[in-house]
Amino acid sequence: MELQRREDERAQTIHHANGEATETEHKLVNGGAKEMGMEEKAVAVEEEIINYRGWKAMPFIIGNETFEKLGAIGTLANLLIYLTTVFNLKSITATNIVNIFNGTCNLSTLIGAFLSDTYFGRFKTLGFCTVASFLGLQVIQLTAAIKNLHPPDCADNATTCVGPTAGQMAFLITGFGLLISGAAGIRPCNLAFGADQFNPGTESGKRGINSFFNWYFFTFTFAQMVSLTLIVYVQSNVSWAVGLLIPAILMLISCAVFFMGSKIYVKVKPQGSPLTSVAQVIAVAIKKSRLPAPKQPSLSLHNYIPPKTINSKLPYTDQFRCLDKAAIVTAEDNKKPDGSSADPWKLCSLQQVEEVKCIIRVMPIWVAGVFYYLVIVQQQTYAVFQATQMDRRLGNTSFKIPAASYVVFLMLSLTIFIPIYDRLIVPFLRRITGKEGGITLLQRMGIGLVLGVLTMLVSAKVEERRRSIALTKPTLGVYPRRGEISSMSALWLIPQFTLAGLTEACASISLIEFYYKQFPENMRSIAGSLYYCGMAGSSYLSSLLISIVHKNTKGAEGGNWLPQNLNKGRLDYFYYLIAVLEFLALVYFLVCARWYKYKGTDVVSPEADVEMKQHGQTHV
Repeated sequence: MELQRREDERAQTIHHANGEATETEHKLVNGGAKEMGMEEKAVAVEEEIINYRGWKAMPFIIGNETFEKLGAIGTLANLLIYLTTVFNLKSITATNIVNIFNGTCNLSTLIGAFLSDTYFGRFKTLGFCTVASFLGLQVIQLTAAIKNLHPPDCADNATTCVGPTAGQMAFLITGFGLLISGAAGIRPCNLAFGADQFNPGTESGKRGINSFFNWYFFTFTFAQMVSLTLIVYVQSNVSWAVGLLIPAILMLISCAVFFMGSKIYVKVKPQGSPLTSVAQVIAVAIKKSRLPAPKQPSLSLHNYIPPKTINSKLPYTDQFRCLDKAAIVTAEDNKKPDGSSADPWKLCSLQQVEEVKCIIRVMPIWVAGVFYYLVIVQQQTYAVFQATQMDRRLGNTSFKIPAASYVVFLMLSLTIFIPIYDRLIVPFLRRITGKEGGITLLQRMGIGLVLGVLTMLVSAKVEERRRSIALTKPTLGVYPRRGEISSMSALWLIPQFTLAGLTEACASISLIEFYYKQFPENMRSIAGSLYYCGMAGSSYLSSLLISIVHKNTKGAEGGNWLPQNLNKGRLDYFYYLIAVLEFLALVYFLVCARWYKYKGTDVVSPEADVEMKQHGQTHV
């Protein structure tokens, strides 16, 4: 109608005074006026509508994303080697530090998402956290550039080296702390902030969002490739001071580009945390725990759904019935004229209860995800140490591939497999099963867990062979402070990295898609954070396993499994141990998957779709 046409045109031309919009304004962008019936008095209510700049904001946002990823990955990709060569830390200590650091970075995203949604909004959160990341990278660069901030250099043939002082470690940890603060806000907010710049109520806006996601995916892959090759090479073969200065400069450029576009950004105001509803259900269920269970829950419980909610209506499920009591209406409970609860801390709706059930049902699957990611953590840590004691020469040349650069094969495997799976495997499976995705998300994750077991078995066999050659055949010299370099080519690591990439392609992507589809729609930022928390749990668990194995095998008759010199240890045994844990996790997962009940509606947004791809590649 004419009124609607004018409103659609106004959605593209009217500029909000402060460039800010609430989530509600996003939804009302094409419905600022309600057309009343002809028999009623026509009333047009004009809503204050923002001006979506769309692609005009993209140079700043995509530029910020590109330089931020180059800066962060450029430092973190080679951090393990830096700690063992510049700070003279032992392999066990360095591995635990990296695991704890990565785990804390991922865990902090839950706090960052909460603060962004509840208090600060995405723009302020990203601005603060980008600056914090730059300061963190600069602090770490100073530890390499200033001699007094790292231990003295150690001779290549030295058996013992001077370790860092308490002050030097404190300065380094300060840099880590700043990077953790940066990751807390950047990881959960960067993608959503880019999507905020487009009008989701128009076709051009939807196309813009999809295009932005494609560009985001491209810049993420580009940053990984450059960081794992060029920047790592400079750090390992030219200078650590220069190699760490490059990421710091790139992050500074990221900060500048981000703030240059501040006047044209759409800045969504914080709307409060959806976790409040979860707390209400749990609190009310506890208060009413002594009430008898309702005989016909779907009919007798308080069943109110807000008219403007973005969450899909959920049918009643008979799991976790103790939570049903939160929706029992008693004589003391009051309702508003519209049917909603007068006090949500005394009476919750059946919809709220079912949303909490969705979250609880996901948690056992999340636990299986924690164990699955142990496979990827090993490829980021001990596989790099394996490479240091293997022949890294490229063909017959003297050029040596940096040890940390072999992780690029994991990323290449994943990147190549994703389009093959989407374009070839899914259509083939769809014809067989009749399911939209070919197979269910939990089935795909189960395949990922099987591949995880195979990855660790292959890793163990490669390490067993590498160690055998190093002990029985001529070596290629000695790697400083580690041991003899096996004549076995480091290219033999490619099979395990390839399998690890396939593991991520199946398990990681299906896991994040599972979270997005099974969580209530207003909790999808929490769903993304939950994935990162799973990665955090894997890093912490890996650190715990390493410490336990090192402590209990150090004085054992068979010798330490994880010594500084891998030739004197049994890293293959440790890999076999991880394989056993993965197999047990697979059995546990199969039990949970059989018990699991999918949410009533499985609709995933375009934003969630790119998050699946992004998280599937987040292995550095």
